Amino acid sequence: MNAPVVVARGLRKSYGDLTVLDGVDLDVAPGEVLALLGPNGAGKTTTVRILATLLKPDAGTAYVAGKNVVTQAAEVRGAISLTGQFAAVDELLTGVENLRLMARLAHLGKREVRTRSDELLQLFDLTDAGRRVVKTYSGGMRRRLDLAVGLLARPQVVFLDEPTTGLDPRSRNGLWDVIRDVVATGTTVLLTTQYLEEADQLADRITVIDRGAVIANGTAPELKRAVGSAHVSLFLRDGVHERIATDGSVPDVRRILSDVESRGIAVDSWEVRSPTLDDVFLTLTGHPTEELALATQES
Repeated sequence: MNAPVVVARGLRKSYGDLTVLDGVDLDVAPGEVLALLGPNGAGKTTTVRILATLLKPDAGTAYVAGKNVVTQAAEVRGAISLTGQFAAVDELLTGVENLRLMARLAHLGKREVRTRSDELLQLFDLTDAGRRVVKTYSGGMRRRLDLAVGLLARPQVVFLDEPTTGLDPRSRNGLWDVIRDVVATGTTVLLTTQYLEEADQLADRITVIDRGAVIANGTAPELKRAVGSAHVSLFLRDGVHERIATDGSVPDVRRILSDVESRGIAVDSWEVRSPTLDDVFLTLTGHPTEELALATQES
């Protein structure tokens, strides 16, 4: 079994009396996508900043690509890419100029600068826009260019800190496809996100952080099963709503309807509902995700 490419043990970080991280442990396998979920202020971004050598922990150890993030920070930086919540590209340059500038800063050879830039423009569906200045790009295009810049030197590990923040659903789906293409090349991804569907779509495993500590870890199906089983909601013709729990397997709706109607109860409609990551988040942290809370307010 391959050794983890990202390892953290007992990470702690405080600012005065405020404890941001309180003993975080993480393992990310090569080629894996690990999603880091948690409420605002839970410690997700602080964890990423420590692993990306932008912050030093107060205690604990962390290794990325086999290098210590504190004592071997330069080597870690050579093995990673960090894409933050906002695109960090030069709006006055074209897409091609952004890529070639950063490729030269990464000390790529002249031939490789051109070849690698062209490859990434094609991968990120930016070839036609490559000669346009970035200030004419949409938000989704800027995010794709930002991610492309981070992949110029073929990093082993990519940190994506809420990469689709502010994007519309179509742009978000497009960026998900790009991330899948990146992962298919064997790149390891550590993703923080407020969008539960994003974690469901992309992550091999999910780690939930709250108040600076890891409170759950597992695949999306494992976490969903841990908070409850599927159930059938029956909406009866007299206006009564009845919920019937199941044993965790896929409900046999026909049998349930037959049993209910055999008792002379008229069913107007029904629906099957299984636990979602929103349910996981609410159960584990005690409050809904930012996305769900916003949707509730707007409705």
